[in-house]
Amino acid sequence: MRTLFRVALGCVLSIGLLSPVEAVETKKRPFFMKHDTTVAYTLQRVSVRASCFPDELKGILAHIAKKTGKKPIVTSGHRPRSGKSQHSHCFAADIRVPGVPEKQIVAAARTAPGIGGIGRYCNGIVHVDIGPKRTWTYC
Repeated sequence: MRTLFRVALGCVLSIGLLSPVEAVETKKRPFFMKHDTTVAYTLQRVSVRASCFPDELKGILAHIAKKTGKKPIVTSGHRPRSGKSQHSHCFAADIRVPGVPEKQIVAAARTAPGIGGIGRYCNGIVHVDIGPKRTWTYC
């Protein structure tokens, strides 16, 4: 029985090795992204959902990182049950940039290509999204 299992396993493995290998396609960076977005931001904690961020939002975060010289920390990303918020569609991020004043973060966000909403909160968190253009301050 053990020999039969080894022969079957060997056949499966050899068939897998003989199958044609598909070429890996490299993705081109969209035209609106001027910065590398792979390391443009960090997450405040593991539970923050950011894997669904569209390229436009990643580009905004990369732009803020470039302008401020420090990576933004995403404190809140996708929140599926947040009503009509841009967070419910994964189009928004609440961020803070350690050591950078809130006004400087907002100024950097205003110059980002594709920016929609920019919000400020009293606790130093800044909201950025790719929705319609608007600004607000909640204090």
